[in-house]
Amino acid sequence: MDSSTFLLIFFLFLSISTSFSQRPKALVSQVTKDPSSHQYLTKLSQRTPLVSLNLVLDLGGQYIWVDCDKNYVSSTYRPARCRSAECSLAKSVTCGNCSSAPRPGCNTDVCGEFPENPFTNTATGGELATDVVSISSTDGSTAGPVATDPHFLFSCAPTFLLKGLARGVVGMIGLGRTKIAPPEQLAAAFSLQRKFAICLSSTTGALFYGGGPYMVQPGFDLSQSLTYTPLLINPVSTAATFVQGEKSVEYFIGVKSIRVDNKVLKIDQSLLTIDSKGNGGTKISTVNPYTLLESSIYKAILDAFSAGLMSSIKRVKPVPPFTLCLDPTSVPPTLTGPFVPSIHLVLQSENEIWTILGAQSMVSVNGALCLGLLDAGKNPRTSIVIGGPQLENNLLEFDLARSRLGFTSVVVRTTCAAFNFTT
Repeated sequence: MDSSTFLLIFFLFLSISTSFSQRPKALVSQVTKDPSSHQYLTKLSQRTPLVSLNLVLDLGGQYIWVDCDKNYVSSTYRPARCRSAECSLAKSVTCGNCSSAPRPGCNTDVCGEFPENPFTNTATGGELATDVVSISSTDGSTAGPVATDPHFLFSCAPTFLLKGLARGVVGMIGLGRTKIAPPEQLAAAFSLQRKFAICLSSTTGALFYGGGPYMVQPGFDLSQSLTYTPLLINPVSTAATFVQGEKSVEYFIGVKSIRVDNKVLKIDQSLLTIDSKGNGGTKISTVNPYTLLESSIYKAILDAFSAGLMSSIKRVKPVPPFTLCLDPTSVPPTLTGPFVPSIHLVLQSENEIWTILGAQSMVSVNGALCLGLLDAGKNPRTSIVIGGPQLENNLLEFDLARSRLGFTSVVVRTTCAAFNFTT
């Protein structure tokens, strides 16, 4: 057991309590998609008295950060003092004082973090602190009693860091590979499995902590349909601010080849691997509204996809930022979306294939049906960033203990919006 894991367990052993006698088997919160910003939002109750917070979901974010400058009132707010166990757990490298009157986000002898807004590529200093957090328990099929952690670590941030986020949100919830991200804190607090899962849709979805089952109406357990592939570690941090030698906390997978229908595409294999400088490879992101592809990969997929369309399907004028758009009345419908070529990401073996069908590859915009992939240019940091619609109606389970990703590719005969949040 490494020192940070010991600190996490020790710290939470001293502080943890729940609002009911039995520890939950898992936890759940609803996820919604903001139609204007295309950002995924979830709620979390924090503070004393409890306040329901709207937060933007960042799969690769390092922790929760919230605006402490505006309307933060709580009798249970506690700044993390320098050289404390909380600071060690967070791997904080700063310790400072605030010259203004004491308040949440402004105290003396406290350690700090660098909360980041990836939508504006902005990071700033913020006070590390603890406060009460409550979240619904679940048996996998419905939301249950609330579980409460009285000393949940998070970072404060100034109001300006909210720029570019959806209206009404007060911060971000990062789910990346850190000891103070919610998946690790909640697993330690409630003795949960070190797993979390997201099931997104264009309307509502769910965020689970602690493992399955993942029941969606009418009675499908999506945990029974998972295919697994290893999660890879990028040796170089992808955060806006980091200490030299830090690894990325984002989630990468290994794509070995790409097929469009049955055609294997010719792709520079070096683009599909992460080099020693942290460039290349494939990551999963809830920040990007659409999948981004290095130019040569994008062109190979676009050409094969276009060539594979039925001759009766009519092209229409492209709608920016998309290149290939179709007349929706000429595209036959199927149970899995528009009848267009399937895109297959072949992972570690032929038994690990992430399939993107019409419901995920095509997006409706201004009366047209467009291929929802974007050209990221010739030298992006990451060659493939899977995001937006290509993540929707695909349950993704992140098994932190075994460093693997479980995925369903597509949810058939139901949707990720079909989880029952009534108690």
